[in-house]
Amino acid sequence: MITLRNLHKSYHTEAISLHVLKGINMDIEAGEYVSIMGASGSGKSTLLNILGILDTYDEGEYLLNGTLIKNLGEKQAAHYRNEMIGFVFQSFNLINFKNAMENVALPLYYKNVSRKKRNLIAMEHLDRMGLKDWAHHMPNELSGGQKQRVAIARAMISNPKIILADEPTGALDSKTTEDVMNVLTELNKTGITTIIVTHEQSVAAATNRIIHLKDGMIEYETRRDTRPGVSTTEPVMHASPNPSDRGESETEILINNKP
Repeated sequence: MITLRNLHKSYHTEAISLHVLKGINMDIEAGEYVSIMGASGSGKSTLLNILGILDTYDEGEYLLNGTLIKNLGEKQAAHYRNEMIGFVFQSFNLINFKNAMENVALPLYYKNVSRKKRNLIAMEHLDRMGLKDWAHHMPNELSGGQKQRVAIARAMISNPKIILADEPTGALDSKTTEDVMNVLTELNKTGITTIIVTHEQSVAAATNRIIHLKDGMIEYETRRDTRPGVSTTEPVMHASPNPSDRGESETEILINNKP
């Protein structure tokens, strides 16, 4: 579903040039449940923005379902976003003057779906989230968990192949975090590729694969064995493309990355 090869991204100002992503190589298969972790400044949000076609990259390749995503015009980028990707954000990004149903229905407005049909479909998605009775409530009348479920329903209304969630539980308490993660887990079980950026270990632990970023590179990843009765994790190490970037010799990298 997603292939990244030697992906680089830098930001430039008059005073400084910041190399944020330094040769990312990654494959994410259809239906995977993945989290991306890393300290502030590790590049995880930049990586998610590139995956979501909200930002561009400088070097390398990004293949989305076999299509090279590079040098797209805004209409092309919007087309791939609308057809392939649903977004969930920490701040919910709901429109304050629209009720829950109208917020969920909004993506269909941009697809020229009639108001009657898009509201009907929005109600179906709210019902799946347990929010049918809250459809006509405004965002300021909803709890944090309800807002996030509305946001997830909005992400799902276009039947995306991929859900990209940027710190989806960052503004929620622990019980509500668990509820939202249960929703995302159930969606993933339907075959939707789900990628979550998080700094919370408990959130990452719900996924089947955790990719750890450090200083713009994949430092290592862990995979959870999902076979019945097995609950172990196996580290998958990534050597730095340039040993000097991490202050290690090639020998040290081979030792540290030994399975």
